[in-house]
Amino acid sequence: MAATIVFIPCWESGHFMSMIAAGKRMLDAGGGALSLTVLVMRAPTAAKASEVDDHVRREAASGLDISFRNLPTVEQPTGCVAPEEFNFRYTQLHAPHVEEAIAGLASPVAALVVDLFCTPLLDVAAEAELAVPRYVYFASTGAFLALMLRLPAFREDLTARLRGTEGAVHVPGLPPVPLPYMPACLSRNKIGNYEWFEDYGCRFMGASGIVINSSVELERGVLAAIADGRCVPGRPAPAVYAIGPVLWFSALEQPHACVRWLDAQPPASVVFLCFGSKGFIDKEQVGEVAAGLERSGHRFLWVLRGPPAAGSSHPTDADLDELLPEGFLTRTQGRGLVWPAWAPQKEVLAHPAVGGFVTHCGWNSTLESLWFGVPMVPWPLYAEQHLNAFELVRVMGVAVQLKNMEVSEVEPFVEAAELEQAVRGLMGETEEGRKAREKAADMKAACRKAVTEGGSSYIALRKLMSEISSGGGGTASVTG
Repeated sequence: MAATIVFIPCWESGHFMSMIAAGKRMLDAGGGALSLTVLVMRAPTAAKASEVDDHVRREAASGLDISFRNLPTVEQPTGCVAPEEFNFRYTQLHAPHVEEAIAGLASPVAALVVDLFCTPLLDVAAEAELAVPRYVYFASTGAFLALMLRLPAFREDLTARLRGTEGAVHVPGLPPVPLPYMPACLSRNKIGNYEWFEDYGCRFMGASGIVINSSVELERGVLAAIADGRCVPGRPAPAVYAIGPVLWFSALEQPHACVRWLDAQPPASVVFLCFGSKGFIDKEQVGEVAAGLERSGHRFLWVLRGPPAAGSSHPTDADLDELLPEGFLTRTQGRGLVWPAWAPQKEVLAHPAVGGFVTHCGWNSTLESLWFGVPMVPWPLYAEQHLNAFELVRVMGVAVQLKNMEVSEVEPFVEAAELEQAVRGLMGETEEGRKAREKAADMKAACRKAVTEGGSSYIALRKLMSEISSGGGGTASVTG
């Protein structure tokens, strides 16, 4: 009987789908010798639970050797001070159900892989007396991984300074990171989260390895710093398997309206604005964006969402008459499209008419943009996106800076003139923009080379599967 790899993903769509896509890659690299069993926790909100159910139905029908098992519902913890405290405790409550599910599997277990936010469940394998390797799937950047591993050493100095905007943090493998570029989930008046991210980072050190959605070509410096032991001095880091970019694509039954509009635009002439599944800006900020786009003179496709419904973190379909300045759609007719609902981001970024991307810097969105060679204007909103923006501008050079965050407020209000200037640069009117376009083209080639035969991510993935097949796990290295 073929052995199975047990996956425990987080319920957030960006994490869930990234991990499933990585699992498919692992199955392919394993040559059919292994299957994949996904243990699904019930998401804590009805909206997120519905999203996960949709993902599961779609993937279960894919025909691949993947089985999904829903874990019993648990009572949600109360009295949590910080969001990550809730996530941590909620995940931890699933431990006995995970142990029971694993014990009930008909197939022998070859490995356990948990999402970075599910590391409280890493101990289940030991408690169930499973002598199998245990891995963390890290759906973010090597920079954020290096920072999380380093958090215990930063605690005394950093927590007192995170509320400010002056000074810099020395993340191994990166240039000094100005405080405003530190992840919003650690600072931005969310100091209560720090200890939970610190705990996650400490738990990573007990894993057999860390599978990360990045590549040596994208983040050579920070991945080398982790392997060299510069993040946790005196302790060997687990092996890091950089297998990215991990992307997933869903075939559309027919071209989306946004794609059809792009078909009529000249090559590389459109700037695309989209702020992710949780991205929302208020009416005052919408007015500044509209004015900036209008003054720039460039063609644009703007995915504009409305405010979330009560009790939800996800935007609704926008009322354009309510949000947009009077006459904006008329004045920009023919060179701009404002789309008020979900749009197929990958298909848009893949379109030859798109020449730039104003993005919230979610890592999945960033990888999609790099995959298609589209330069960016970073507009980080939450989570680790500020640190991602720093990498895009200061390390990779694939982005035009929207605002000098080294001297700005932590969550800057973007004025029309700032957006106009950034869009003009992004579309090639400045030397900075032209260099970003060249770098983005280079990154497109590097991303695709990494995952093809002989590339760094290709090699890392096969080494990972070899380790799993042999029941082992590496230490202190970056494969690829």
